[in-house]
Amino acid sequence: MDDMTMSDEERRLFSQWTEVDGDIGPEPTAIERMAVSSRVGTARLDNTRRPYWSVPEGIDCINDIPYVDDGSRPHLLDLYLPHESVVRAGRTTPVYIDIHGGGFVYGYKELNRNFCTHLAKEGFAVFSLNYGLAPRKDFMDQLRDVNLALAWIRDHMGEYPVDPGKVFLTGDSAGGTLGLYTLAVECSQDFAQAIGIVPSGLHFTGGAFISGLFDLTGYVDLTEGDFDRTGSPVDTLAFMSPWFFRSFGATGARRYVDLDRMAGQVDFPPLFLNTSSDDFIQDNSLALALALSRQGKVFELHDVRPAKGVSLGHVYPVCMSWLEESQETLERIRRFSYDLI
Repeated sequence: MDDMTMSDEERRLFSQWTEVDGDIGPEPTAIERMAVSSRVGTARLDNTRRPYWSVPEGIDCINDIPYVDDGSRPHLLDLYLPHESVVRAGRTTPVYIDIHGGGFVYGYKELNRNFCTHLAKEGFAVFSLNYGLAPRKDFMDQLRDVNLALAWIRDHMGEYPVDPGKVFLTGDSAGGTLGLYTLAVECSQDFAQAIGIVPSGLHFTGGAFISGLFDLTGYVDLTEGDFDRTGSPVDTLAFMSPWFFRSFGATGARRYVDLDRMAGQVDFPPLFLNTSSDDFIQDNSLALALALSRQGKVFELHDVRPAKGVSLGHVYPVCMSWLEESQETLERIRRFSYDLI
């Protein structure tokens, strides 16, 4: 069975946490075929981890809240609350907003349910967002979806036992990319105007990004058929890049792709960066840390070297939260965040 075909049972399982092919036309384009292949291959890997996913005791789950009232699954979010916060009905619980990863083509918020509920167990209220996936949405469309979700959270936080003055942003892999650029929108009026997105007005106390894809220069500069700078044509993002990042050339956002320039011109809040030495994009977290350091920004880098014979890989705290290393990362995020409030 190849990555473009699957059994009915696989389709049923995978649809719990990702779009599979429901957004693909009857005569798929090359990009659409590659997107489906990527989704199915990644879902098969995640399916091996699914039996270990769990919701810790003491966490209340409020699911499928529409942040845009259009009946579409991409415009839903979840909220995970420590039950203690609900019982006390106070306004002291800090907030995390999570943007899931998936290479911009894969995943719903359910993909990160395991991570978000374990983050909530550390003493946070966690909003978990959906957004429209490629190939139906490009990068700027996805940023706009995140922005719409933030605006909804801004308007509705008062309905929940949370502290609206203690808000953090987190994202993994492609969600880290969207998170970094979302903070740029929220923290730089110049950047927001350049891409035509009105900031939500939420004040972010900090951010925590896990295995983020931050250096977009090799993708934004790609032209049709040019894959030398990022790998081979089987690299889904490289294949999509001329279309997916096309808005960078049509706006003033292109100048922000350089991480040093972004770090210098955007007043980022303190950031926590997590990666591992066997993460295939470890260099992206290191590059962002270096850019932040050069500009005198406040950040913490958690770069884990696995023990001999042990593999952690990409976004391990998100997809394998039961690991000792993942639990340590969650605790580090808690300490980093609580130190800021």
